[in-house]
Amino acid sequence: MIVAALQFRPVFLDVRANLDTILKYVTHCDAQLAVLPELCTSGYFFHDSGQLESVAEACDGPTVQSLREVARSRHMIIVAGIAEKAPGGFFNSAVTILPDASTHVYRKIHLFGEEKLLFTPGDTGFQVVEYDGIRYGIMICYDWRFPEAARTMALKGAHVIAHPSDLVASPTLWRPMMVARSIENRVFTVTANRTGSETRGDDVLTFHGNSQIVAPNGDVLADADESFEGWIMADIDCSKAERKAFSPWNDIISDRRPEHYEL
Repeated sequence: MIVAALQFRPVFLDVRANLDTILKYVTHCDAQLAVLPELCTSGYFFHDSGQLESVAEACDGPTVQSLREVARSRHMIIVAGIAEKAPGGFFNSAVTILPDASTHVYRKIHLFGEEKLLFTPGDTGFQVVEYDGIRYGIMICYDWRFPEAARTMALKGAHVIAHPSDLVASPTLWRPMMVARSIENRVFTVTANRTGSETRGDDVLTFHGNSQIVAPNGDVLADADESFEGWIMADIDCSKAERKAFSPWNDIISDRRPEHYEL
């Protein structure tokens, strides 16, 4: 199957312009899985809760409705990061939209920096969604710092982990760690990181792009630099993520001894 990550520069607080850009890209994408960045319709560096509220929407709102039509018509799975407005508050969420028009929502578990002032901590747990025999895990940006996130999804049988991101950390830090997440769990990982910068007064956040797709053996199958805008794609064989053994003697799942992992 073909998997893809979209790297682009969202316009801050302009949901309509960003959705138009996303639809332009997605309607010309030939992948079976398309991963979009974190908060891809709104931008990231909110000045206050009022700005967040002005761009947040429900998970059946205009963005998801538009992407649902594309997913259905192109028989594509789309994972998109949005600012979600829900009864429990505002969540930094990723919506997985399946070709049958069903949706699944992951709410970011590990909030980064000032996200803690605006968003409610996620309450969904780390989910795995199955479609046509392939199992997809979802995590967002800073979740990469926590090996428990990817491991939980691997233990639930994920073949591919989609990773919508607005990473401001140096790629020399997170890129090798996402390779490690693939190796230690023998899963494919697809990181879609935005590019560009946003300002708030004298503060500037720069997003470093460098999106990448990694195989279970750690091979980087596709990647981008900081300024690239568009799709990176790779043709993957998900059966490789079924095989957790790396020698006749060792299997990274069955060799686990969780009775010894208690604190």
